[in-house]
Amino acid sequence: MANKLLHTPDGVRDIYGVECTRKAAIQNRILEIFHLYGYQDIETPTFEFFDIFNESRGSVKAKEMFKFFDRDNHTLVLRPDETPAIARCVTKYFTEEDMPLRLCYLERTFINNTSYQGRLKEAAQTGVELIGDDSSDADAEILAMVIRALKAAGLTEFQVELGEVDFFRGLLEEAGMDEEMEEKLRELIENKNYFGVEELVMEQPIPQELKDAFLKLPELFGSLEEIQAAREFTKNPRALRAIDRLEEVNRILEYYDLSEYVSYDLGMLSQYQYYTGIIFKAYTYGTGDYIVNGGRYDKLLVQFGKDAPAVGFGISVDDLMLALSRQKIDTPVRVVNTMILFEPESREQAIQLAKHFRDTSMPVQLQLKKADKTLEAYKAYAGRTTITNLLYLDEKGFSVKIVNLNLDRMDEIPLSEYLK
Repeated sequence: MANKLLHTPDGVRDIYGVECTRKAAIQNRILEIFHLYGYQDIETPTFEFFDIFNESRGSVKAKEMFKFFDRDNHTLVLRPDETPAIARCVTKYFTEEDMPLRLCYLERTFINNTSYQGRLKEAAQTGVELIGDDSSDADAEILAMVIRALKAAGLTEFQVELGEVDFFRGLLEEAGMDEEMEEKLRELIENKNYFGVEELVMEQPIPQELKDAFLKLPELFGSLEEIQAAREFTKNPRALRAIDRLEEVNRILEYYDLSEYVSYDLGMLSQYQYYTGIIFKAYTYGTGDYIVNGGRYDKLLVQFGKDAPAVGFGISVDDLMLALSRQKIDTPVRVVNTMILFEPESREQAIQLAKHFRDTSMPVQLQLKKADKTLEAYKAYAGRTTITNLLYLDEKGFSVKIVNLNLDRMDEIPLSEYLK
């Protein structure tokens, strides 16, 4: 029982010290980018009614949610996905608003992943939602923000893969497959399982041209030119409009001077079924999965009562931090590197000295020296932390002994010199 009191459940972890400080710094850098684009902060409850996220909304599967009951026997869930929560919130408070809303958030999501997936069950996520704008300009703005945010976090090598779900759905409409078959095909294409796609498609009673189009899907990724080649093997209007959309978004991204970070993938699909247009993920070295996930979801808000288009994304902060660490990209942060150690008799002087530093925005720790602890003990403690300078005030309090742990040197100067 004692061990359980000290350990965390699978899928969650403690974060402390410099790592926690760096996480906050990275999150603040990203939020600053969002604010530069005119996005305003929003917070939604950590738990909501189950119906907000049920599978009919196209969100997380029910078995992957953390569910519990309130005293009135309502089924509640810890928020697994921020997008439906914001859709609900916007519908409630901005029902009559017909101009675009730009919202950004920093929240935690809770998904009951299986242990072998290796993903956290409680994860920090930051992102944006642009609601009320169905234009390609909105799509391009969102993609530009992804790129700017990742660069602000410190990444230099990453790629945003951009797809369009209407290409796949156009082919599905033409094929007339049932829902179960569609889901199987979606998973096979998303996983680039060429042989699985071939086996399933060849069994379907559809024209050979359509079979060929499905078989080509897992190969349709890379440059925009490779995506444009898809026009040669389908005349489906919905699929062709999807290619048109990607071309237009690409043209706008060139004005942002960010198109070099984007590649294309018509075989990109998602477990979130509410996506209706562009869909994208961002990848970098050091993680086994995407660090950004997003897309257009024009039919989600209408389920809550507001018929409005929308596009957005979420950044997995924990995966981003892992990538930065493995790529050895440092995130400079301000840490406490000075401790003022004082005897009871020099309390007043120590407090005045600490105030002097803090008034100049310099962080310091103020510590009363215990009678049973030596100065060497405090030096050893400082060596286990970020402290590099130990300022010691003895019983008289007239002077400060400065212990520089990096140089292993001690100097002594009058207190008045510090307080000038």
